[in-house]
Amino acid sequence: MRLATRDNGSPDGELVVVSEDGTRGVPAGPNWPCLRIALENWDEASVDLAGFDAEKGEPLHMPSVRAPLPRAWQWLDGSAFQTHADLMQVAFNTDPIENDMPLMYQGMSDRFYGPFDDVPFPDETMGIDFEGEFGVIVDAVPMGTTAAEALQHIKLIVQINDWSLRAIAPVEMKTGFGWIVAKPACSVAPFAVSPDELGEGWQDGRVCLDLAVDWNGERFGNANGREMAFGFHQLVAHAARSRDLAAGTIIGSGTVANANYGTVGSSCISERRAIEIIAGGKPDTGFMKFGDTVRMEARDAQGRSPFGLIEQTVVQRAPPGRG
Repeated sequence: MRLATRDNGSPDGELVVVSEDGTRGVPAGPNWPCLRIALENWDEASVDLAGFDAEKGEPLHMPSVRAPLPRAWQWLDGSAFQTHADLMQVAFNTDPIENDMPLMYQGMSDRFYGPFDDVPFPDETMGIDFEGEFGVIVDAVPMGTTAAEALQHIKLIVQINDWSLRAIAPVEMKTGFGWIVAKPACSVAPFAVSPDELGEGWQDGRVCLDLAVDWNGERFGNANGREMAFGFHQLVAHAARSRDLAAGTIIGSGTVANANYGTVGSSCISERRAIEIIAGGKPDTGFMKFGDTVRMEARDAQGRSPFGLIEQTVVQRAPPGRG
């Protein structure tokens, strides 16, 4: 199953069942007006939605497509790629974190940018960086759910650009509290897909697909999601250790990174800067400027694009109006 949300003027948008090639869609109708409601009633909704014939639907107007969940009850982002963690220690000159639990923080969830939205920031000096990653959306997960049980709660998978402001992040990290300024709203690719849609690309709670990242039209990275130190089922179980997870909670993998980064590249600028520090003692690559573009697209072994494309431009935020 492949689902999208298109703009209809409401906060949650209109749920659409999408064709195999991602070009056509059928509105899910009054029973399932948006994905949030469908997830809260997933046992019934999934059966109903699977019966829609999206191949006979109307052409899908991509500029009207929003994030699959334009807002969510909860966004929990992990850092499950050890290579990324190791390189970030170099980039930020921090000590290793001695911890056998997954790293995770709770981020902004009241808004997710659509895949083609311009993304505004107030100042280039904040160190604007993209971060390509994957995420899962769960139904209601009871407190104490085990990793084995958590696999059954993963209902949809998404592709995410987790924007970061690198000049702010080290300052907030040193406070011992969570990120606020350094972690603005994320962007999400057009389609949320059920795990079975990925075929062999979904193994052991991991999205085993290459994630191609282009910055200003040039290939920046093409790392694969298979190298997560903790699978998504383990991240879900960790998040549910002391709380129930509401249906529609999104959990991220953290930046996709591979041990052979010299060959496949990186999914964020900060990693490349760390690699440059290791090689030459200092970073040579700057962060994003206003007018820069980033493009992200995961592909499977058959060349299909299950989540669709993120393609966005960084812009300067318009000054707030004065009444």
